[in-house]
Amino acid sequence: MTNRTLPSLLPLLLWVILLPSAWASVPPAALETMVVQEGGRRKPYLVFAEETLRSLSGKTRLTQDGGRMDAMGIITSIWMDPSADWKGRELILVSNRPLKQQLGLETGRKLFSWNELAGNAELGREIAEAAETRRRDPRAKLVGLQKEASDVGLRMGLLESLLAGGSFRVIPPLSGTDWQAPSGDEMPLRALRDAWSENSRQRFDRTAEEFTGLVTQTGASPASWKISLEVAYQKAHPFRWAWILYAAAGILLLVSRGSWEKCAYQLAWVLAGSGFLLQAAGLLSRVLIAGRPPVTNMYESVIWVAFGTILFALIFEAIYRAGTFLLGAIPVAVASLILADSQPMILDRSIHPLTPVLRDNFWLTTHVLSITLSYAAFALALGVAHVILGRIIAGKDPSERLYTYLYKTLQVGVLLLAAGTILGGVWANYSWGRFWDWDPKETWALIALIGYLFLLHGRLSGMWGGFGLAVGSVLAFMGVLMAWYGVNFVLGAGLHSYGFGTGGFPLVAAFVSLEVLFVAVAFLRKR
Repeated sequence: MTNRTLPSLLPLLLWVILLPSAWASVPPAALETMVVQEGGRRKPYLVFAEETLRSLSGKTRLTQDGGRMDAMGIITSIWMDPSADWKGRELILVSNRPLKQQLGLETGRKLFSWNELAGNAELGREIAEAAETRRRDPRAKLVGLQKEASDVGLRMGLLESLLAGGSFRVIPPLSGTDWQAPSGDEMPLRALRDAWSENSRQRFDRTAEEFTGLVTQTGASPASWKISLEVAYQKAHPFRWAWILYAAAGILLLVSRGSWEKCAYQLAWVLAGSGFLLQAAGLLSRVLIAGRPPVTNMYESVIWVAFGTILFALIFEAIYRAGTFLLGAIPVAVASLILADSQPMILDRSIHPLTPVLRDNFWLTTHVLSITLSYAAFALALGVAHVILGRIIAGKDPSERLYTYLYKTLQVGVLLLAAGTILGGVWANYSWGRFWDWDPKETWALIALIGYLFLLHGRLSGMWGGFGLAVGSVLAFMGVLMAWYGVNFVLGAGLHSYGFGTGGFPLVAAFVSLEVLFVAVAFLRKR
């Protein structure tokens, strides 16, 4: 066996062991593995279809013609039969309630047809104003209703591009890097449409398979193992299964009492460990598909922090066999993975090419992974602090061991955050020619670090005891939240512009409010 074949066998072996259901349809349908160039990346048609329908409607399955259709069915139907009344179907997402009120649309609906939206004069005005703002200043950040209207306009444009066929770039170039979309009278589109119109599934699959083979022979498409791996990853949903296993482990830990407590703890270990392996398989798949660490956008960092939280919990559990670390980590990991799975319009799960400033895997690995692992350690500390304060609210005195566990998790987090911040300064000097410039991301990382250092210093100097440490662990995490989410999604300014996004503010505001209320109740109960 050559070294060249090892990368192709390792991920496939991992999926066969951990996720046999992902390969239930081997070999996959030819159309699923047909390569499409989109967003600067060459990807399987299955991935393209699901990402495109999600961008258009916020979902990967919709009710069409009286039944549920998946992304492959809808997007392929648009491609094969663009003359159908697609502009009259409810495919375009409009989720912002104030925008719908201003446009006079039904607030109870989320999906609208292209015809409805194109005939709305107020929407046209908002989209034109957003375009004018961008024309005057290409770096301007759209906010409020203007941003929401612009997003709707982009979805309308996406549907038009699909109907025109321009989005289906499946023909590799003779020269250069830009793939082309076939016109209506070119192969393979003509043959595919003929088979589609004749409702000949066998002929359709054979034509798609033949075309995919021809593209593979040109050497323009990614390696076949990588395409197969991405199709398996897309079908398997490893992070969804991981949080289900984590949740089962957490329920066991909560309800275990008496003689079967030891057995329940061991079973919780098995469930949490299985979820951890599934999540590791998912992360490894993203690394092999993208060729980089999985921490370059908010979705990936949320997944990675959940992974790191369970990792630290399992390490501490292996040392102390306390149950506390898993009990503290599981709610954090489950909430993070559910959030990542249920908010695709806020947390984009698509794999994108790296921006130029990030194209250094050494610094990306050392700096970004250190920072996000520190967030994971602080998230574990947050969970352990909740266990402590929850016991206080329930009228039980936490043991001194719980405070010791909390202290140790905070030490790990501070060490990683300090190392990551220093490494970030070195990378900044390497990329931008300066170590520090009070960029918002840099500033809030420093504020978060100082907050946790102050918390540990107060414990060492006797300014507060274990209860103060628990309260501080909850409140100090708000600094992490600001450095992690606030700078990217609220401030939206600075040199770290590759990580910016929008949305999610009501969820984060609700979380912060509940945390403050939780601390206040614990404080009153303690007094």
